[in-house]
Amino acid sequence: MTAPRFAFTIAATDGRARTGSIATKRGQIRTPAFMPVGTAATVKAMKPADVRATGADIILGNTYHLMLRPGAERVARLGGLHAFMGWDRPILTDSGGYQVMSLSALSKVTEEGVAFRSHLDGSRHMLTPERSMEIQHLLGSNIVMAFDELVPTTSKPEEQARAMERSMRWAGRSRTAFDQAGREDAALFGIQQGALDEGLRRASAEALLAIGFDGYAVGGLAVGEGQEAMFACLDYAPGQLDPAKPRYLMGVGKPDDIVGAVERGIDMFDCVLPTRSGRNGQAFTWDGPINIRNAKFAEDRAPLDAECGCPACTGWSRAYLHHLVRSGEMLGAMLMTEHNLTFYQSLMQRLRDAISGATLAAFADGFRARYRRTGQGG
Repeated sequence: MTAPRFAFTIAATDGRARTGSIATKRGQIRTPAFMPVGTAATVKAMKPADVRATGADIILGNTYHLMLRPGAERVARLGGLHAFMGWDRPILTDSGGYQVMSLSALSKVTEEGVAFRSHLDGSRHMLTPERSMEIQHLLGSNIVMAFDELVPTTSKPEEQARAMERSMRWAGRSRTAFDQAGREDAALFGIQQGALDEGLRRASAEALLAIGFDGYAVGGLAVGEGQEAMFACLDYAPGQLDPAKPRYLMGVGKPDDIVGAVERGIDMFDCVLPTRSGRNGQAFTWDGPINIRNAKFAEDRAPLDAECGCPACTGWSRAYLHHLVRSGEMLGAMLMTEHNLTFYQSLMQRLRDAISGATLAAFADGFRARYRRTGQGG
């Protein structure tokens, strides 16, 4: 049988949480899923086979960065992003909207799209919904994100409404351009916007549902509003979207953010935190985060996390990892990153198991109580 272009199956629910799988032509994605971030066609400090060994089913690449370097047309000439980077599993590409906001000093937003200067060399570019779809088509990603405008949650209400409404017009243009490309191996996700305003979120969801997408992202969160405000939004935002389609919370997040979001019905996540933290000496463990640079670990013979089976935990001590990171050795960043990604994927598996067994509430409460302990972190 030919693998489907895209299909989402819910195998079990527990409260608002769901577990299941997404079928793509590049393979299955178990949900809830965490996507390691490979912004520039690489998950930093990791080889693709090692990323897969952590349990990852899918990774994320970024339209903005790849269009600037090495260029989407070059990637296409070299066989597409999968062949270029040596990853044969599904790839989701972010549309570039977040980078446009974060680099706003270099950009100007109009109804047509975003004119901006490259942060690399100052060259001028124009990113529109149509160009974003073209770039993601050239890259060959399996899940394509609609192009949107993201504004801070601290923006004035009228600015939030304007950006949401423009994002919905851009969503329609993204849908048209995606369909015209005739992709047989990709799905298109729409992105809900509206900051922390329930009414704007509802209007955004209604507009997206009228257009029709394979999945839906909750965008505009994890941009400094704090966990309490984010969870308050997630108490209603996922429920405004099609329950038969995957729900993706963009840019999240910390382990306890993920647990709380899964409880509220989110199926997919991405975040640079486990890789960036690994390079900076922070490890995530079941007893909370550890800063391996701290002097108290200099002669600690214990593994980083006794419950983890990654190479860093089974092969070396905290003392050795402390030495590597403090010395700036490349191996330190590699081992710490591999550990963090393994921890995140182990967390996702435990969440899937808890939902399947209808024990999510007990698991989540137990996780939070243990993870927030401060005695062994530091």
